[in-house]
Amino acid sequence: MGLYDHYLALRFRLDETAAPQHIALVITERDLLEQGAYDTLSKFIQWAFEYGAERITISVSVLDEAVVPTLSRELRNLDATQQIEVREPGDTEQATAPIQVNIGLGGKREFAEVVRSLAEEVDAGELDPEDIDGTEVERRLVFPSEPDLVIKTGAERLSDFMIWQSVYAELYFTDVNWRDFRKRDFLRALRDYKDRQRRYGR
Repeated sequence: MGLYDHYLALRFRLDETAAPQHIALVITERDLLEQGAYDTLSKFIQWAFEYGAERITISVSVLDEAVVPTLSRELRNLDATQQIEVREPGDTEQATAPIQVNIGLGGKREFAEVVRSLAEEVDAGELDPEDIDGTEVERRLVFPSEPDLVIKTGAERLSDFMIWQSVYAELYFTDVNWRDFRKRDFLRALRDYKDRQRRYGR
């Protein structure tokens, strides 16, 4: 780690503002085609836990679902010290592991599945429409945990990511492409997060 990286790390540690407990990363399938992409991802996970995160969500947007099985295999085998759970299009089982990976399961699709589930339960007489609230929605989401910080590389758009969960998250966009993402870029995101006054929609 270079001198500048040490400087950023020291500033982060001296700042008493709470660190993000749940960090989400948004990348694309093209990012993972770059040489060294999975090594960078493993390092990102290491950095996040090193600087106080308790949960990490990695969202990989895909244009062609034919690549999902390959990406799933590679991501399940990431070098990480914590448990990894991977979810793909069509999965409905809730993810609860410290490292959660979303491959091509967009927020619209996830939310549509929740609406379908609610409608089926109402139709079956198992749920009163008056009882449907945010809690009922959240307990049906595949990724129920709300991120504190969302990091998106390469472009300023979220690619249909966690529509419900990220509504109060702090968003950090960097024009650094994933292949060039370094620890200093991660530390800059953390510093930016700590410099903000979180309002949670207020």
